[in-house]
Amino acid sequence: MALGIDYNIFLMTRVREEALKVGARAGMSRGLGITGGVITSAGVVLATTFAALSVIPILFLLQLAFIVAFGVLLDTILVRSLLVPALGHELGRAMWWPARKIRS
Repeated sequence: MALGIDYNIFLMTRVREEALKVGARAGMSRGLGITGGVITSAGVVLATTFAALSVIPILFLLQLAFIVAFGVLLDTILVRSLLVPALGHELGRAMWWPARKIRS
């Protein structure tokens, strides 16, 4: 899952930009809407790239390909699309706590 963590960084950077304009909760929705397709596509491409290792007839590479591809897809689809936005929506402006104040 660590390979896909940069997608969360890209998402939260965009959410931060939108939150400064329209508030924390609306910024989360707008940021996810703007970056959703691009980041999900990049995650699927990365997972497919690692899944390509499964055609090599070495058991270790087959296992590695499955684990990495599954982890990236899990992070891209479940964590980045559902869990991070849900947490951000629940926390509201507290999500940006030590930073400059943002509207709710």
